[in-house]
Parts: sequence; C-alpha cells; structure tokens
Amino acid sequence: MQNILQTFVDSKKMRNLFFMMLSVLIFWVSKNNGMFWDNVLFASKMGNHLYENSIFNWTIPNSFDPGHPPFLGFLLAIFWKILGHKLWVSHLLIFFFNCGFFIQLYKFISYFINKNSLRFFAFLIVIIDSTLSTAFVLVNPEIIILFFFLLAVNGILYKNLKFKFVGLFFLSIITFRSMMLFGGLLLFDFLNAFLIEKKKIKAILNLKFILFYFFASLPGVVFVVWRLTTKGWLQTHPDSPWASLWYFADFSTFIKNCAVLVWRYVDFGRVFIIVFILYSFIVFGKKIVQKQKNKQLFLLAITSVIFVIVTVLMATNAFGHRYFIISFSCLTLFAFLLISQFYQHKKIIYTFLFLGLITGNLWVYPKEISQGWDATLAHLPYHSLRLSAIDFLSEKDINIEEVATFFPNINSIDAIDFTEDKRSFSKFNGKNKYVFYATVYNLSNEELKILKNNYTILKQFNNFNINITIYIRK
Repeated sequence: MQNILQTFVDSKKMRNLFFMMLSVLIFWVSKNNGMFWDNVLFASKMGNHLYENSIFNWTIPNSFDPGHPPFLGFLLAIFWKILGHKLWVSHLLIFFFNCGFFIQLYKFISYFINKNSLRFFAFLIVIIDSTLSTAFVLVNPEIIILFFFLLAVNGILYKNLKFKFVGLFFLSIITFRSMMLFGGLLLFDFLNAFLIEKKKIKAILNLKFILFYFFASLPGVVFVVWRLTTKGWLQTHPDSPWASLWYFADFSTFIKNCAVLVWRYVDFGRVFIIVFILYSFIVFGKKIVQKQKNKQLFLLAITSVIFVIVTVLMATNAFGHRYFIISFSCLTLFAFLLISQFYQHKKIIYTFLFLGLITGNLWVYPKEISQGWDATLAHLPYHSLRLSAIDFLSEKDINIEEVATFFPNINSIDAIDFTEDKRSFSKFNGKNKYVFYATVYNLSNEELKILKNNYTILKQFNNFNINITIYIRK
C-alpha cells in the first residue's frame, strides 16, 4: 500500500490516471441521475431552449429566464447536438470538468503542502465534503465554476498568467455568482500582494494589472451590457417567477441571513472542521498566521466569497450551501495544514475530521426543517425511487397530469430524465386527488399539515433515508 501511494504522489501520469478513473467511477454511478433542484432550470430548460433554437440564441424566454448567462446550457446544447439529446451525455460533460477539477485541486494543494506523502490525504479530506462531492454527481454549473476558479487561483499562486487569464475569462461568464468569485479573486490578488508579499499599492495597481483584469472580464461585461440593452433588466422583472424573492433585507431578515450563513458553514459535518480551526486559533494564536502560506489560504477562504456573502446577507432570497464551496474547501485544507504543523496525534485528528465530514451525508433533518438536498449525497436514492413511483402511477392508470407535486419535480418528465415523455405533474393546491411527495421536497408547515389531515397513503417507496409517498385524498 505504501509503495502504491508513493508511486501516486511521485508520478504525474499515475495521478492523472487516478483522477480519470475516479471521474469515470463518478460518471458511471451518476449517469442515470435526473436533473435536480435548480439544475432543471440551468441545465435542462435553458439548454433545451438553445438546443431547439440556436446555441447562440441566449435570449431566454421571460417565463423561465433567471438572468444568468446560459453557459451550462450552451455547453450541453453543443454536446447534445454531437452525441444526442440524452441524460448520460449531460453527465459526460460533467465528467470532463470533474477530471480537470481534480487535477487543478491537486496542484492547488501542492502549493501549500511540500511533502508529497501528505498531499494525497489532503486531497481526500477536501473532496469528501458533502457539498463538494454532490457537485460531482449532478449536472450543474458548480463544478464548472470550481474548475475555472482553481485554474485562475493556481495561475495567481504559481505566477502563470495564461492559466490566470483563462480561468478569470470563463469565470466572468458562467453565472452571476461566478462573476462575484471573479471579484473575490481580484481582491485576493491585490491583498495577497499588498499584505503578504508586502508590495506597494502603486506597484500592484499598475496599468498592466488593471488591463489584465479588464480584458479577462470582457465576456461578463459584454453579457451584462447586452442584457440591459435588449431586455432592460438583469435578474428579475415584474412578471418574473422570482420577482418576490429579490428585495433588500430588513434588519430582522439580515440577522436571520447571518444565522443561516453560519449554519451553511457548519452543516453536513463541517462543524468539526470549524470547531477545530477555532480551537487551534485559541491555542496557537499568532503562530498560525506567522506562516505565509497559512495566511494566503485563510485569506482566500474569506476573500473568494466576500461578494457572495455581502449579496446574500443583503437580499431576501434564500441561498444554498453550494455558494460557498470554494471557501469550504479552503477551510478544510487549512485545517489539514494545522494538523500537520501543530499537532502530535496527527493520524487520530485527521481520522476524526475525515469521518466527521463523511457523516455529513447522513445528516437528514426533520421534514419540518428545510434542507439543502442539492448539497448532500443523501439525496441520491431519490432518483431511482422517483422512477419507480412514476412506473407505479402508470401501472395504476393514474393520469400524471392529475397528480400534484412540488419543486423540483413540478416539471415535465422529459425535462428531468430526457425520456421524451412530455407529461407533467400539477401544482399542489390542497384539493388535488393525488399527491407525489418525497423527502427531498422542502414543504411549508401548512402544506405538511394538509397532507397529514386531508390525505391518506396510497403507496410508499423507501431507500435508506429517502422515501416517496403517493397520497390520495380522503
């Protein structure tokens, strides 16, 4: 085992082969996972619009236009035109970005960890975070964002302007949130040079620096200008399905958002990482930040998502765990650095934190508490259960159009599974004869009360912590 590990850390070819095999395994396990959560919109609906019209027709119909660039849909439409409009083709796109992400992540880790034998273990503890690992198995923009982010940040750390430019260039056009990460990287680049490398402001903010970031941001700038010129709005309009969600938060909502932000950081097993880091600062204090690379990593964990944090705290719209994946990853790697630098019982602490993160995928809250199902592998059994439940409805000759359901299942079957089945569920109104409910649907207390009092169970499908229930009205 030790020889195999040594070969892995010493051979770039062996590492890349491992990353490819890992990506193949993920692809094979997840290739039948239907579109899930917001990705029904970002991948399926936006992608289908480009596929059925033109891959360059980025004018999304107002009825489902979230304002974001349809970058994921654009890439999917290209793949579908080449290989076919199939679910597995969608996952194949993610396969390539998974490979690229693993390579860039290992390079990122290698900058902070000099000892070859430790890099592999750092890599493992970073990727087993539930929110990050869930991005590997869903057709989603997150892994694309993460790949280009690491490409850009590695360009900064290793002084490689080509990688830095390419990473920033694509970050500026994937989503509005990737544009915020672009801003976070600009801030990190400046503060890293000013606070850590001790350069003068004039030497940093020179014409070359400004022009570099300006040209790298051009795709995003052009998109924003084009949208404002053609549509007159960026993210919402009066008739938008999301218009009621985007308002400035009042004080009570701001405080609530702060509490939710803390929850996002400690959720799904990350509480062990956060508590360990806080404890280490209490015990070792300034010794931690005396090391330059420690300061760089901790600075990146904060600055990378600072614009995202400011936005979500000031808005009434809900925000997910996946918004902060890069910060989670930096903090996990930071915790690993602390173990290797300051603690004697390294293996015991590492094992404890590793197992703590893995248990995050087992965290399932009571159904009265909304949960980020797109940020945990706990949702995986849902995909096969959903297909079984749909088969049951067909066997019983129950018209799917008469069956109510909830987000994210309230779409045509084809929009989720690419089966060319255009049947679609109904929206729940409390009076529907049948209801299709799953553990992964976050319902209000009122909706749960209606199901309990007015409906009886017709059929249940269970797998691990996930169940799907077909209700019939009493």
